Amino acid sequence: MGWQQTILRVNLTNGTCTTEPLNMDWAQHYLGSRGLATKYLMAEIDPKVDPLSPGNKLIIATGPLTGTGASTGGRWTAVTKGALTGAIASSNSGGQFGGELKMAGYDLVILEGRSPTPVYLYIEDERVQLLPAEHLWGRSVWEIEPAIKDAHNDPLIRIASIGQAGEYGNRYACIVNDLHRAAGRSGVGAVMGSKNLKAIAVRGTRGVKPHDPAKFMAAVKVATDALASNKGRKGMTSDGTIAMMDVTGGFGALPTRNNREVQFEDAGKLNAKAMKSPNENGHTNLIQNAACFACTIGCGRISHIDPQHFSVKDKPQYQKASGGLEYETAYALGSAVGVGDMDAATYAGFLCNEYGMDPISFGGTLAAAMELFTVGAITLEQTGGVDLSFGNAEALCLMAELAGKGEGFGRDLGLGSKLLCEKYGRPELSMAVKGQEFAAYDGRAMQGMGLGYATSNRGACHLRANPYGADFTSTATEGKAEVVKTSQDLISAIDATGLCLFTLHSGATPEHYAMQIDGACEGDWTLPRFLETGERIWNLERQFNLAAGLTAKDDTLPKRILEEPAPSGVAKGLVSGLKTMLPEYYQLRGWGEDGVPTGETLSRLGLK
Repeated sequence: MGWQQTILRVNLTNGTCTTEPLNMDWAQHYLGSRGLATKYLMAEIDPKVDPLSPGNKLIIATGPLTGTGASTGGRWTAVTKGALTGAIASSNSGGQFGGELKMAGYDLVILEGRSPTPVYLYIEDERVQLLPAEHLWGRSVWEIEPAIKDAHNDPLIRIASIGQAGEYGNRYACIVNDLHRAAGRSGVGAVMGSKNLKAIAVRGTRGVKPHDPAKFMAAVKVATDALASNKGRKGMTSDGTIAMMDVTGGFGALPTRNNREVQFEDAGKLNAKAMKSPNENGHTNLIQNAACFACTIGCGRISHIDPQHFSVKDKPQYQKASGGLEYETAYALGSAVGVGDMDAATYAGFLCNEYGMDPISFGGTLAAAMELFTVGAITLEQTGGVDLSFGNAEALCLMAELAGKGEGFGRDLGLGSKLLCEKYGRPELSMAVKGQEFAAYDGRAMQGMGLGYATSNRGACHLRANPYGADFTSTATEGKAEVVKTSQDLISAIDATGLCLFTLHSGATPEHYAMQIDGACEGDWTLPRFLETGERIWNLERQFNLAAGLTAKDDTLPKRILEEPAPSGVAKGLVSGLKTMLPEYYQLRGWGEDGVPTGETLSRLGLK
C-alpha cells in the first residue's frame, strides 16, 4: 500500500536494532518522508536539545512512492535538529540508496543515542546489525563505499555515509550516498558523526506494493508521459541545472563575491556550453548525464578534470569521473568566490563529496571569509599564509581540503558563515538565514525568493518555495507572498511522497502527485487533501522551530539584501521588499503578527 508499515529503531547507545509498526494514523496525516519523519522527531525529542548531543535523533525516511515505478521515486530524507541552524533539518537526496532502503522493508530508520565506538549499520531485509567501523573512521566517503561492499562481497549494496567532515563536526557536513548524491544541507552529517555512526549499508529485496496496482500504474503513465514531452524536462536532461547560470547571470540575480555583486563576468566559463566544450588542451569537462533510481529526467552530470590542471596534476586519484557541477555548486564554488575556473570548481566539488560537506554552505562560508580577508578582519596569520582574495582558484581548492579535514583555517570554515563572521566581529557579512547560507539567487532581483529564504523553516533554501516564474516576470513584491506560501505547501507535500522536486520543473502538475498517491496508498487522496497535507507539514515544522527557540526575528535577511541596492541587472537600485511581503505572508498562513500559528489554524490542520 505504498507504506511498508515498519519502522527500524536503532539505539546506538545500547547497540540494539528493533522493529515496530508504523503509526498509520500519522501516515494518513503526514504521508511520509519529510512529513512523517518530522512528526516522529517532534514527538520524540525536546526541540531545545543540543543538535550534537545523544538526545538528538536522526531519522532516515522514505516516502510511499520511494522504491516504486513512479518517475524519480528514489528520494529519501534525513530529518533531525540541524547542526548548522539549530532549526528543523530536512535534507533530501536521490541516487539509489532510498529505493534500496524502502525495498528492504522500512519506511523510517530512527537513530538514537550515541555509540561508544564507531559503527556502521548493515541492513539486509530483516537482518539488521551494527558492525564495528573503527577501521573506517578517518576515511573518506570514496574509500569506505568500496570497503563495505568488499567486506560483504556484494557490489549492489547501497551506502549512505559521512566523511571526515561529519566526524569532526563540520557544521554543514552532509550524508553522501552513491558517492556523489547527498542529503546536503543543514548539517545532518554532523549529527550522524556525533552518534559515531559512519555509514548505513542496505540491501533490499522485498519490493513495494501499491494499494491499487492498476490505478497506480495508470497514474504513473500519465505523469511520466507529461515529463517525456515537456520542454523543461528535455532541458534538464540535455544541460542539467547549470543552464540556470545564463538565466540568473543575464537577469542580475547571480550572487557574486558574497552577494556584493549580482552578475559574474566569468559566468560563461561555468555554464552548460563550457561544460560541453573542449578547453585549450582538448579536454571536455562533461562526460555524460546521469539519473537516480527510477528517474526519467537524468539531470545529473558526470564529469572529469583535465589531467593537466593544477588541482589534479599530481593526484591521479582525482583524475577520474564523478559527480560534476550542478548550478548550485557552480555558483557556490564559482561566482560566490569569484572563481571562473571550471576545473577548479569541479575539483572542489569532488572534495565536498569525498569529505562529505555541503558545497553550497562551504562556498558561502568561503565567500564570507574572502570578504573578511578583503576588509582586513582576518589576515594571513589566521589563514595560514593563504591569500583569500576573491578569485583565487588555488585557495578555493586548498580550503575545500582543509575544511573537509578540519585542519588549519579549515576548522574555522567548518563553523559556517554565521559563526565565522561572528568570531571575527563582522556578523553582517554572513549571507545566511537562520545560519544557513544562501543558494544561487539574489533576493533583491528575485523578491519572492528573498521571502522564501527568510521564511524557510530550515534556513535559506531554493528548494522550499517555487517563485521562479513570478520573479523572472517582475521584480515587484505584489503577489509574491501568495506564490511563496502556496508553493511552500505544495513542495512540502511533494517531498513527503518520495518523488523528486525537479518533476515540478519538468512537466508534473499537482494533480499528477495526488493521482499517484491515491493509487499507491489507502484512503481517498484527493488534490485538496494532498495540498492540505503539505500545509500541515509546513506548520508542524514551524511549531518545532518555535519550540526550539526561534522567533519571527529569525524570518529576516542580511543587511546587505535589505539595505544595499542591487548594483546591476534588471533590479539595479532595488533592495528586498521583505518588510512589505512578510506581514502579508503571515496573514495568508493564518499566523499572528508574531509569526505564531493561531489556534484556529492549528485546529484546522489537526495540530493542536
